[in-house]
Amino acid sequence: MLGAIAGDIIGSAYERYPIKTKKFKFFSKHSQFTDDTVMTLAVLKAILNNEDYLKHVVDFGTRYADVGYGSSFRKWLKSWNHKPYNSWGNGSAMRVSAIAFLFETEEKVLDEAKKSAEITHNHPEGIKGAEATALAIFMARKGKSKNQIRERISKQFDYDLQRTVEEIRPNYKFRVSCQESVPESIICFLDAESYEDTICNAISLGGDADTMACIAGGIAEAYYGEIPSEILVEVYKRLPKEFLEIVLRFRDRV
Repeated sequence: MLGAIAGDIIGSAYERYPIKTKKFKFFSKHSQFTDDTVMTLAVLKAILNNEDYLKHVVDFGTRYADVGYGSSFRKWLKSWNHKPYNSWGNGSAMRVSAIAFLFETEEKVLDEAKKSAEITHNHPEGIKGAEATALAIFMARKGKSKNQIRERISKQFDYDLQRTVEEIRPNYKFRVSCQESVPESIICFLDAESYEDTICNAISLGGDADTMACIAGGIAEAYYGEIPSEILVEVYKRLPKEFLEIVLRFRDRV
């Protein structure tokens, strides 16, 4: 889960200034948490408190309002009834990592991923993006190989995961849909040699850098088992006290 947050913060400086290289600074004065981190922690707190996802997504979204939400999500936050709006955006996938770390069966992970998505992203592609991301993280956490993850996610969700980062990068542009960013984010993990290399792959595509690094980073953390301490130090510097307290509760739980 911290791998997702770190990916978000590292990618934040490159979301509006896309790059096509793996050689870049991980942290600068422009590196900060965005909506990806806020929504990841909202989902995490809901699980830790055994409460509804909707309650905490609305609460965190309202209190941390200026962190890069899309226009449809901002409109949803301000609505009085908070009904889902049939979104297929990648927001459902970027907030799902805690589910894969805190539930212990595939069935439960997929069910909770669907529940967390459909409060806003009830379009089939929005739900699929959340489920695919959560299952990839869960499989990585349970020691499955990259080939096993590739084959299972490809078959179950009809994603083309046979491409490489080098093949995708030249023509890839900013995409906000699950169907055009989740498969590529998973490939960034599959085509990497480490957690850091995964993040470099995701940002080097020149797309929605923070979200793609968040999605890929969550999978990479589960697979490689840890995040370099120098990255965590920089991440912790950029999180408010409330977020750090939630992270501590998570670390105590796992």
